[in-house]
Amino acid sequence: MEESHNIINGIIIYIVIPLVGLICYFLLKKRMVTANIIEPPVWSMFVVFFTYGGLLTLILTVFFWEWSGGASIGVFYLLFLAPIAMVLIAYKQYKKRKTSIYHKWMFYLGTSYFVIAPLTFLILFHFSKN
Repeated sequence: MEESHNIINGIIIYIVIPLVGLICYFLLKKRMVTANIIEPPVWSMFVVFFTYGGLLTLILTVFFWEWSGGASIGVFYLLFLAPIAMVLIAYKQYKKRKTSIYHKWMFYLGTSYFVIAPLTFLILFHFSKN
């Protein structure tokens, strides 16, 4: 019974949630195209979805799964590459934040990463010690 529970957790964490994220991304992308948004932040939105999805996957892995090499690669991305990507997104979208609600949200999500990610790591570190 324990084995099947672990398999279900793994499927949800590593397959279902990323698929839901991709579906949401493509729906928002379609909505931007339909709304004729000037220079829609398609790539910025993809990186934001990828990054915050990575944080969610990390949280779920710590609480419901086992640590792996893939989780370590994800943490490497979240610690070293994501901050660079998010600061570039925030900078780029700052100039365009009044263009549309999508640009504004990419700016907010880019800047808020620098609060959300450290808090997430501190909370996970606290719970992993107990």
